[in-house]
Amino acid sequence: MLDRIDFDVVQELQQRLVGEVGGRDDGRIVLLFCEHPTIITVGRGGSPGDIATQSGLLRNRQIEVRWVKRGGGCLIHCPGQLAIYPIVPLRWHGFSVGEFLDRLHSGLLSALKDLNVQAHLLPGRHGIWGRSGQLASMGVAVRNWVSHHGAYLNVCPPMGLFRLVETGSAGQARMSCLAAERRGPVRMAAVRGALLPRLTEALGCDRYHLFTGHPMLRRVATSSSRSA
Repeated sequence: MLDRIDFDVVQELQQRLVGEVGGRDDGRIVLLFCEHPTIITVGRGGSPGDIATQSGLLRNRQIEVRWVKRGGGCLIHCPGQLAIYPIVPLRWHGFSVGEFLDRLHSGLLSALKDLNVQAHLLPGRHGIWGRSGQLASMGVAVRNWVSHHGAYLNVCPPMGLFRLVETGSAGQARMSCLAAERRGPVRMAAVRGALLPRLTEALGCDRYHLFTGHPMLRRVATSSSRSA
């Protein structure tokens, strides 16, 4: 559990964790939950044309854009959206990339059911949908058979920000959130609490340990300060 943290810091943390997890022989999985300050990321399936560059927020550089090596297209990240980053040694667990994605979807759907949200998949599409639109986006990467990046679940973000990212290339997906599905407030802590057991179960873990923060963040912060 990392609370709100800069996107770039978490990306560096994930890179370090990919190396650490990939070097172990016990199959340990690391699952990161956090929120990000507002930023747009563009995956391998996206392009600059997917971004509403005429927005004053982008012209004045109030919102930054990052090109990242993950699946999926353009995504906006902001407070109120829960970023879910599973660092999983796929080969150790015998998961193909497709099976890993299926398990990630399954864990999300089970947790949302526990939260009384009736969500579903769409044939041939990655992500989670509800009656009001798309609730979660996927953007997964794999390096040396270890997964990183992951899923982004809209809990209670400012939905107007999603107009900055065009959805035509994604089949006119209408973005929505759990607050719209529930027609009322949704606590981020309750969402994290539902997701943790369901995702660990879906990924084949029989037990888990919960930590706030991560010791590697101190090394990431030190490295960042030296390079500044």
